[in-house]
Amino acid sequence: MKIEEFQKKFGIIGKSHQIRDLIDIVMQVAKSDISVLITGESGVGKEVFARAIHESSSRASKELVSVNCGAIPEGILESELFGHKKGSFTGSTEDRKGYFEIADGGTLFLDELAEMPLTTQVKLLRVLETQEFMRIGSETVTKVDVRIIAATNKDLQREVDAKKFRNDLYFRLKAVTLNIPPLRERRMDIVELIPYFLKNIPNNYITRVPTVTKEAEELLINYNWPGNIRELKNVIETASALSKTGVLDADSFIPLLTEKKIEDEFRNLPVHLGRSAESLDREMVYRALIEIKKDLMDLKQIAVKNQTEVGSSNFTNDLNEVVPLEDLEKKAILNAINFTKFNRRRAAQLLGISERTLYRKLKDYGIE
Repeated sequence: MKIEEFQKKFGIIGKSHQIRDLIDIVMQVAKSDISVLITGESGVGKEVFARAIHESSSRASKELVSVNCGAIPEGILESELFGHKKGSFTGSTEDRKGYFEIADGGTLFLDELAEMPLTTQVKLLRVLETQEFMRIGSETVTKVDVRIIAATNKDLQREVDAKKFRNDLYFRLKAVTLNIPPLRERRMDIVELIPYFLKNIPNNYITRVPTVTKEAEELLINYNWPGNIRELKNVIETASALSKTGVLDADSFIPLLTEKKIEDEFRNLPVHLGRSAESLDREMVYRALIEIKKDLMDLKQIAVKNQTEVGSSNFTNDLNEVVPLEDLEKKAILNAINFTKFNRRRAAQLLGISERTLYRKLKDYGIE
């Protein structure tokens, strides 16, 4: 099967080399029973890849059981995973199978694995190594044939160093690791995801598939998407549901983007040790340019207001305090050009304009 066919079959959208490389690995390991660890930020689509592995494996006819380890209280997680015998604890009025037995012959997807308590991790390691366990309150061993796919949005090596995750379990799981990059590191995939989500909006949300203007598309491409694909999907669905015209422009999306959360991140930059300096610098400059753009908009509004009051006796503004818009625009362009070391393509992306527009403005302002 070709990569494009695989993507279409399992709904994996994107043409970036990162996604194609991941699919190539998935296609190689799917047929085996080896455990797979999927890492990546929240919302990047880890469960989509887990389902693709299961459904393209020899276990596809059996069940894929998904368990969110972070959503189950610590006191009952072991019972949920391994089951229990009647009377083994207060409230256990009957024998109950756990997720391992339910997934027997199929695949067990353990999401948010890093939230699993250390005591439960010990039992998980045993199942991985022996394919057997004991229900809570039981004295007999239960054998199962289950493939494990685990996922986490945390750095497990750091969790190991902090004594929050078992080193032996980590090395047992990491044999095959799929690291799904965040959406901001594969922006070309956003172009593919926008029409995909538009076509798949639930019918009860809209009466017709809306269109997205070029300006709005550029806004979505340049936004940093802290919530990744999940956030992009929600933003598109919400904007579509609120649209009265069926045309989504930049103003349709701006109120839905979580700029405040991004600004909060920058106030606490020292804690983001896992992110590259280049990535942080790019985002900081982009945020600064957005602020400049907001200032320009404010200045335009002031200029319009002043123009209507020129003939009025109430006009008392000092014209010496008015800064020409061209000066602010030139300054923004110089900042972007200097930051990118005259990489015009990157500068245009940071400014939110096309390369062609940037070349023209560089010529107009005599910037070489």
